[in-house]
Amino acid sequence: MLSIAELLQPTPSPLWKLVKQAGVNEVVTLLDGAEQNWRWPTGEGTQDYVPVPYVAAPKGERPWEYTALKHLQEQYREYGLELAVIEDTAPMDAIRLGTAGRDEAIEWVADQIRAMGQLGIRTLCYNWVAIASWARTNNDILLRGGAVTSGYDDEIMQHAKPLIEPGSVTHDQLWKAFEYWLDAIVPVAEESGVRIALHPDDPPIPFVRGVPRIMGSPEAFERVLATSSSRNSGITFCQGNFALMTDDVPGLIRQLGRDGRIFFSHFRDVKGTAYKFYETFHDEGPTDMLECMRAYQDIGFEGVMRPDHVPALEGDSNSSFGYSSMGRLYAIGYMTGLREAVYGEAA
Repeated sequence: MLSIAELLQPTPSPLWKLVKQAGVNEVVTLLDGAEQNWRWPTGEGTQDYVPVPYVAAPKGERPWEYTALKHLQEQYREYGLELAVIEDTAPMDAIRLGTAGRDEAIEWVADQIRAMGQLGIRTLCYNWVAIASWARTNNDILLRGGAVTSGYDDEIMQHAKPLIEPGSVTHDQLWKAFEYWLDAIVPVAEESGVRIALHPDDPPIPFVRGVPRIMGSPEAFERVLATSSSRNSGITFCQGNFALMTDDVPGLIRQLGRDGRIFFSHFRDVKGTAYKFYETFHDEGPTDMLECMRAYQDIGFEGVMRPDHVPALEGDSNSSFGYSSMGRLYAIGYMTGLREAVYGEAA
């Protein structure tokens, strides 16, 4: 059955116990010192880019390799949690840009995938956002009862310094690099029994701070699926991003998931446009979330789903841009109710 999980930082915290108490048995993790953990937005979301330290530890001790992953898996098990998805990778910018060092970087990710296969961690979520990360410009937008949420306004972001020289990276360059990546990594994923799940751009617009983005439309994801027919290469269906690409999210779940290649889901909602939006409560956005759950059932989805980008409730800070504890617990309960209504089974 569809499994409701939660994203956790790799250092034990009270949230590790709270999610277990809320009925969660599987978790999604970042890695201490790997790419996503290093690039997490802070401040007002327009921070200057800080390059990821590519070799922060010698081989055999890097956070994406077997020893570190095994230790993290064992830590989660001490809390009664099973590590199901890793939402972080070795640094990938040389791969995304097709620049010097990409074959070495591909081998880093291949090492990670092989280690995941050995440990029985079956899903890797990755992205094709070069040079920066997902972006927000506000974390103080008020919702019902004074809850606080995050948002993105491209007019604000336009005042931030560009991260690259105009024209130094192109959309075509990113696509060619993506095709090279799949040719190299899909055989490793198949041999290891690991599914690689591509996350859409956040926000799904052609440029952020001068850096091109290519994974921002349904057509782009049809191209992704056509580039490799492997059953180990698929999609992370982040509903908030896809909701900014279509007014029929359930229909798009059925469209892109028709061949069972949605491997992982971020269950969330937003209000606005791709250029100006904010995160909503799961039960207060424009998307029919119950119909989305029905769509997952229609495509036979039995993977991992986690809440994403929740408002901060009274007593919580929104400094982590959508990842306050109490908001996540509320979302887990809401999603559990929808799952029981559609799938007909309790947690």
